[in-house]
Amino acid sequence: MGFAGLGFGAAGAVLPILPCVPFLLLAAVGFSKGSQKLHDWFVNTKLYKENLEDYVAGRGMTWKTKIRIMLAMTVLMITGFLMMGAKGILAGCVILVGIWILHIAYFCFFVKTI
Repeated sequence: MGFAGLGFGAAGAVLPILPCVPFLLLAAVGFSKGSQKLHDWFVNTKLYKENLEDYVAGRGMTWKTKIRIMLAMTVLMITGFLMMGAKGILAGCVILVGIWILHIAYFCFFVKTI
């Protein structure tokens, strides 16, 4: 689980479509539960330090990290919205818009900004 999260998180750091923070959180949980040695290694990686260290410590996130996450999720949700809209699935579109609004509100108002 830790290596899968790390792989997707690393890909998400360079691909604008894939969010990296949720996958890096998955990696942190996977490594902490599986092996102390792997957990110690992971928390010392550049990916962890740039994206999660401050958030996990309770200090919040930088605007750069927040914007990167919000843009990635927006692109993913637009893709889903367009695919469901083309098939005429109105309820799915409404749900995606609601989730998108909550997502943006969460990062803007509830995650502290450094």
